[in-house]
Amino acid sequence: MEDIDYWRLTEELTIVQAALLVAGEDPANLADEVERQAGDLRPPKYEAVKHAIMQALLKERISGELVPELDYDQNGNPTGGIPGTVDVHRSLVNIDSLRALLERRGFRSGFFFPEKAGQPEYLNPEHPHYAPKLAAAVRAWLANQNDEDLRGKHPKQALLKWLRENAATYGWTDDDGNPMESTIEGIAKIANWQQKGGAPKTPGQEAGEDATTETTPENDESDIPC
Repeated sequence: MEDIDYWRLTEELTIVQAALLVAGEDPANLADEVERQAGDLRPPKYEAVKHAIMQALLKERISGELVPELDYDQNGNPTGGIPGTVDVHRSLVNIDSLRALLERRGFRSGFFFPEKAGQPEYLNPEHPHYAPKLAAAVRAWLANQNDEDLRGKHPKQALLKWLRENAATYGWTDDDGNPMESTIEGIAKIANWQQKGGAPKTPGQEAGEDATTETTPENDESDIPC
């Protein structure tokens, strides 16, 4: 395994890190200095990829955390964010969301697609029979197979969370950018492997035992429709 492969362990990346990885470069070597380099010295593809990710994040086509560049007063003190700008070192992008965007744009090779050789055709956006809802259900299911991450949650809670976070990449948002809940709910039902509602099961916990998870508006699924 090469050093660059260890970047697969993270779930979020800065825009600079993500752009370098899409361009085939190891961020460990370049992330801190690439923005200080002259344009003709930057890695090929980097600038185009960075611009694409910035625009996708601004238009909420991918999920993440948008952090604007800071403005400063005459004494050098920060006075707040500059509207419409993106701090490429502090803004974060969700990896699953970025991968889905790349797939939709026809990119299915490179760092974010190590499993390409074994990828089934139903996940291929360019396949003539590609079904986005089926692909999203499979992606959501695959992204929630870590029992530790599910501890205290009903699987459907985790599936809904993933689908909402990635709704924009599949085009399932309304004019205000909010996830289309009816679509999200329908896909979660398909991917949900625990069809019974009620108290969530946690690893090592028998069915019927009380879960110790704190109830929040997001995970309050006491009446989960399956």
